[in-house]
Amino acid sequence: MTIEEAVAKTKTFTSKPSNEELLKLYSLYKQATEGDNTNERPGGFDFKAAAKYNAWLALKGKTQEEAKSEYIALVEELSGKYAG
Repeated sequence: MTIEEAVAKTKTFTSKPSNEELLKLYSLYKQATEGDNTNERPGGFDFKAAAKYNAWLALKGKTQEEAKSEYIALVEELSGKYAG
């Protein structure tokens, strides 16, 4: 499965993964497609943006290939729980 196929598979989920699972999907996808997070930390009270930033930042140093493999494995795992 490619990362594009994995992304498409997440769109078939019939129920929403937990916030923790969504953050993990987001951070692995960003690491897989963009590499290390070099963006500025979001300011103020945008807690959702800060959580996403921190989740991605925590993967610093993980290769894009490792992140792709982990993203695909996570989608396969979650599809058992959330796909129809």
